[in-house]
Order: sequence, then C-alpha cells, then structure tokens
Amino acid sequence: MFKSEYFNKLVDQYVRFCADSGQIDQNLYLEYDVKRGLRDSDGKGVLTGLTEISDVVAFQNVDGNRVPIPGELYYQGYNVNSLVQGFSDSRYGFEETTFLLLFGELPTKIQLEEFIKVIGEFRELPENFNRDVIMKAPSRNIMNVLQRCVLTLYSYDEDPDNLSIRHVLEQSLGLIARFPVIAAYGYQSYRHKYLDSSLVIHRPKEELSTAENILRLLRPDPKFTDLEAKVLDIMLVLHAEHGGGNNSTFTTHVISSTGTDTYSTVAGSLGSLKGPRHGGANLKVQQMFDDLKQNVPDWENEEALRKYLTSLLDKNGFDRTGLIYGMGHAVYTISDPRAVILKECAKQLAKEKGKEKEREFELYDRVERISSELITARRNTLKPVSANVDFYSGFVYTMLRIPTELFTPMFAIARISGWAAHRIEELVNHGKIIRPAYKYVGYHKEYLPIEERNW
Repeated sequence: MFKSEYFNKLVDQYVRFCADSGQIDQNLYLEYDVKRGLRDSDGKGVLTGLTEISDVVAFQNVDGNRVPIPGELYYQGYNVNSLVQGFSDSRYGFEETTFLLLFGELPTKIQLEEFIKVIGEFRELPENFNRDVIMKAPSRNIMNVLQRCVLTLYSYDEDPDNLSIRHVLEQSLGLIARFPVIAAYGYQSYRHKYLDSSLVIHRPKEELSTAENILRLLRPDPKFTDLEAKVLDIMLVLHAEHGGGNNSTFTTHVISSTGTDTYSTVAGSLGSLKGPRHGGANLKVQQMFDDLKQNVPDWENEEALRKYLTSLLDKNGFDRTGLIYGMGHAVYTISDPRAVILKECAKQLAKEKGKEKEREFELYDRVERISSELITARRNTLKPVSANVDFYSGFVYTMLRIPTELFTPMFAIARISGWAAHRIEELVNHGKIIRPAYKYVGYHKEYLPIEERNW
C-alpha cells in the first residue's frame, strides 16, 4: 500500500481497468497472425536463430509428414544417452559435459584433468564475499541470492565489460564453479535468519566434483553415498542444456546480442529461469504430489488416482489450472529422453533408500501412466503424452535431501553451462541485436491541458 490514500484509490481504479478493459482483443492476434509466445498456431516454435550447441529431436520426416519418435537430445552432436552411459564408470560427468558444451568436443583425459583443476580453483569466492554479500542480506528466495551475487561479482572483475572470447570464457567458468557455493551459502544463511537454525558453512573441496561439493556444502554432516553423488551428477548433466529456444537460453541470446557484460546477461537468464512456468516446474510437481497424498491415502487404488487426476484436468483440484504438472512437453511427445534416464535414476535411488521410497516411486510410475491415458483421451488424439524431466526431478531431489528452496537453483547450477556456451556462440557470430516487432493496436489521442483531463 502507498502512503497516499488518494493514490491508493487511483491504483485500485487502474487495477479494475486492467481486469475489465485492459486486455487486448484476442481476435487481433489472429487478424495480424501474431506468433504468441513465438510459436506457430500448431504449437511449433518460430525459428529465430541457429545453433550448433544442442539439438532437440522429437519427430522424423516420413514422406513429407512429421512422425513422432522417442525423444532424443544431443549436446554438440553427441546423444545425451551415450554421454550418460559413458559416465557409468567411476567418472563424474558434469564437468566433462561442461567442457563439451563450451569447447565443442569431448576432452581427452589430460584436458579433463586440467579442466577439473580450473573449476576447483575457481570455486573459492572472493575474500569475505560470503559475509559481506550473501550473509549480510539473506533472502527467502535463493534465485534472488544468485542474481544479486552474480551482479555483485561484476565489481570484483578487473575488466568486466571485456567481450573478448577468452575473457568471457574465464568469466563463465568462474560463474559455473561458484554457482553451487553461492546457492548453498545462500540457503544456509536463509535457514539461519528465517528458520532460526544453526549456521553451517563448509568450504568446497577442489578435488571433489560439482555434485559431491553440492551435497557436502548442504549437509551439516558432509557425508553422502556414492549413488547419491552419481545420481545428482546425472541430473546436472541432463539439465545443463536444452537447445536455444527455451526461455532462459533465448534470454541469454537476447541480452548477449545487446553487447552487455556477462554478469548482466546471466542475471537476466536467472530471472527467466526463476519463473514457475520454466525452472520452477519441478516444485509444482512436488506440491501436486503432496496434495495427491492428502486426498488419496491408498496409493495403489488406481480408481481413486484416476478420479483425483481427472479433477485436476477439470480444474477442480489442486491449483485449479487444469494441468497435471510434469506431463507433456512443448517438443517431445512419445518420450522425453531426460525423463527416461531420470526415472531409472529415481528407481535405483529409491531402492537404496528403502521400502517406503520404493513404494513412492511406484506411485509416481502409476500416476505417469494414468495421466498419459487421461490427457490423451481428453485431447481426443492419438498423439501420445509423456512425462517430462520435471516429473521425477523433485522426487529425486527429495531423496537426496535437497530442500525445496533449492529445486530451481539446482536447475540454474546445471544450466549455467548451457547459457555460457550460447552466450559465446552469440558473441562469436556477431549477430544483430534481437529485436522482434510488436503491432500497435491502440488509438492515437489529442493532447489535453491538465485542467481538462478526467478519467
């Protein structure tokens, strides 16, 4: 509320106007063929750029027709399934994936060893940064902590506006290395201030992987199992990149095209990812399942599950949006390759955690199957609907004892690798400033002296 009673009334009047008359006539979008959300009428994304960094494949062309296929995801030309299988030994994969995204090829053994050393050296925050920046103004939202810290790191860079590829790469590696530390310290400071918990601060270890350091930094007793670290590592790999068209990566291209600095660009990307329709989707899945458990105590009762899920589609249950969160994707139809891999990880981790988690995994599997049937029938189409990467990620995070406040920041910790690669790609190609058009559909007005104005 504003201090001025008059201004509060004015704002109330404006809000009523926005609700009653402020919306643009929806028919005008059809009349002017506006690509709402930069998507064609069939839902296909409008082509706005070219990239060599990653490829998202959900269809193949057969006799001129688009035929759905099991989803495929490629990083710099390599199938992500092959990458994950290649990490199945004792090696962690996120650092190797980051190298691939940035340099375009998989590293040799020596290159990877040196790259891991560089990341380890970069993890340490500037002197007193945790005390003076993170702890001095804790936030309930860790994404805001990341944004604020990224912008503050601009002041610690001796040449922050330098757009040479070497310098941007160095800036990017610094952010990639520090994101887990900032997120963990931001969370610990939040718990200390707002939840009255003990302040636990562990230093990152250079010799540990990103996944291992995350678990170490978050837990009062910095212990974790090998499977926990490996599953988290795979999650980071799967979230590291997903083409240039997703909202936050497109934001990276848009802001980079203006010629601004790396820190401002990444802060903008973080703002995009924070939205519940993008990076916050896995949290909505978790909240939906919490609501389901309250309404359907017998998890094996498929009829009760079907009734609950139907109520969601009818906008009568949970948040009344008509959505079953975690189901469906803008590109994938038959399957999201990330969800397929993550489901197997969830199954393995649930087995390690015990019977109760195995029972919960079976609930997720059941809901996935029933939801697919219901949504397909509701749309009256043969086009299948599959689980997306968000469906199982919240469940996995919960089993890893990662708090809900860090669900979206965990996405950012992984996706910063893809953002960095796309920023460099934008700078290398010297693209034009990205400036789409908006059609003016208002009307022109005559200027009125202040004494004659009345609205």
